[in-house]
Amino acid sequence: MNGAEKASRPVFAIDLGGSKIAVAIISPEYKILAREYHPTLADEGAAPVIDRITAAVKQITAATGTALPQTGGIGIAAAGAIDHKSGLVTLSPNLPGWRDVPLRALLQERLGSPTWLINDANAAALGEHRLGAGRGVNDLIYLTVGTGIGGAIITNGRLYTGACGSAGEIGHMTIDINGPRCACGNTGCLETLASGRAIAREAIRRLGAGESSSLTGLVNGKTADITAREVAVAAEQGDLLAVSVIDNAAFYLGVGLVNLVNIFNPEMIIIGGGVASLGERLLNPARRLVKERAFPVSSAAVSIVATELGRDAGLLGAARFAFEQAEAREEI
Repeated sequence: MNGAEKASRPVFAIDLGGSKIAVAIISPEYKILAREYHPTLADEGAAPVIDRITAAVKQITAATGTALPQTGGIGIAAAGAIDHKSGLVTLSPNLPGWRDVPLRALLQERLGSPTWLINDANAAALGEHRLGAGRGVNDLIYLTVGTGIGGAIITNGRLYTGACGSAGEIGHMTIDINGPRCACGNTGCLETLASGRAIAREAIRRLGAGESSSLTGLVNGKTADITAREVAVAAEQGDLLAVSVIDNAAFYLGVGLVNLVNIFNPEMIIIGGGVASLGERLLNPARRLVKERAFPVSSAAVSIVATELGRDAGLLGAARFAFEQAEAREEI
């Protein structure tokens, strides 16, 4: 097979998060040829999740008639701290029990195709930088605000991964030293104060303290079932408790952004993830806080925008990473 034929092959992209597994086949032109979503069921532990990933890939290959040898490999974006050189998920607060899991090697062995592993926020940042809101921007930060909060840094047009590949864990910067305990073991992380899980937890806490809200009706009285999605719906309907909870999360997100603006002086901050669907209700208070509290020269230089690629950012970024790694492999 010559170089042109190799370059024309699609790749498999996998986006592994705390709540969902997305699998797609993506062309070299970054067209999504097929995709499927499956629940992660992360509480079951690493082995069942890896079984589900394997089954999902085999299912989409069967459905499309695309054999793995016909592709350029597999790019997998996973939540958590990643050592991409060794292919380990070293720690993932949103994937319980995942510590030093050799995900790349396990999938490569099971599926028989070259596999590359990258942090999910890093993948989404690559996607946005090359294909989305960050096109042409040399210095940007990407935040994914969903079940948890992840982050990635691009400086001088290149992804900054740090000494061992785990840079950008923005969700685990300490915002309130006396704040809630985080799944990472720390207290007061940004993730505990502004993520989807944090929004739901705060709404449930306030209902338990006796406050009234239409949220109770949205979940038929089962307040333990409340998620950020129900809080968003209630806020859109003008529910005061829901609006207050989201405003609180937006404030803490803004505090985190102030720190990032002062430290990195980025040209752009892109907000993605499921909670980003709150749009201006989340972003405007955060922007105001940056304007009020960040260094004036830095706050004037930064644009804070919503993702352009939406839920596809991680998949497209994982594909981009796979294409780059495959090209580098062929040049050796």
